[in-house]
Amino acid sequence: MSTAENARAKAVTLRDVARAAGVSLSTASKALNGRADVRPETRRRVAETAERLAFRPNAAAQLLPTGRTGTVGLITSDLEGRFSIPILMGAEDAAGAGKMSVFLCDAREDTIRERYHLEALLSRRVDGIIVVGSRTDPRPSLGHDLPVPVVYVYAPSDSPEDLSLVPDNVGAGRLAVEHLLATGRRRIVHIAGDPTYAAARDRVEGVSAALAEHGLDLVGGRPPAYGAWSEAWGRTAARALLEAEPDVDGVVCGSDQIARGVLDALKEIGRRVPQDVAVVSFDNWEILATGSVPQLTSVDMNFESLGRMAARRLFAAVDGTRERGTVTQPCRLVVRGSTVAGA
Repeated sequence: MSTAENARAKAVTLRDVARAAGVSLSTASKALNGRADVRPETRRRVAETAERLAFRPNAAAQLLPTGRTGTVGLITSDLEGRFSIPILMGAEDAAGAGKMSVFLCDAREDTIRERYHLEALLSRRVDGIIVVGSRTDPRPSLGHDLPVPVVYVYAPSDSPEDLSLVPDNVGAGRLAVEHLLATGRRRIVHIAGDPTYAAARDRVEGVSAALAEHGLDLVGGRPPAYGAWSEAWGRTAARALLEAEPDVDGVVCGSDQIARGVLDALKEIGRRVPQDVAVVSFDNWEILATGSVPQLTSVDMNFESLGRMAARRLFAAVDGTRERGTVTQPCRLVVRGSTVAGA
């Protein structure tokens, strides 16, 4: 059997590389790990031999000297995966392809289940934990006596000693209004989400502040219309508001789900979008935003970016650089056909 066939038949080990390169096992290890106490010509010979034999280093063996496992736990209460999946993707991107494994655990907003997952992850010797909430309201800390670092994403920890990464929902409200104003809209209403959610209240704050800075208010001096995060609420609220204020030319919707209901109501009463009424929403949930007719202009919470940031801060903490406090990340506007024709 040829050398290539042998390599395919069984995994090539570091000992095989050392033997073929004519060096000791420790020298081969040092050469492949970039240690300075190896002569350049020896390092080159070992690297060429490893490449010729198609040697693939064992990830666990590489991590063993550092005491790391190359694994991270992600505990989420986001049942639909709307927040946790893009955050997970961002975290994996930050680590690099194949360089980190993530154990994904669904706590279902149950503290007992969450504690069980935490203990299971620690027993697997994960290097750190990312906790993803289903809403931006503060949540209880997992504590400060854990053997690994923890980063909270979307839902901040209630402890200032923890590191929390959250989207700027106030800024998101400002973005939505500034965009409507830039398209020439002046008679704007706001159909908000559930008032028990901090995200809904923060978005209202941003919308109100942006309008006030331009000397404007919501149409008729009306307060924001709070309701459920649902298409049904969007339809009901839009019908009522447009009946009372028929000259509305812009609607800020608390979420993409609400916006879908608003689009339905506008179509039913014969108002064209965006020619007669422009509609902007929040979350940029791809399946809803791009599946709408017309497609929704929406403020993206940058979940993948939050995931990348979480992983980098977690890696830094593993290396000894721990941070604390709440970091707020700006959002971004994705313009589509509900505010700009042909976009």
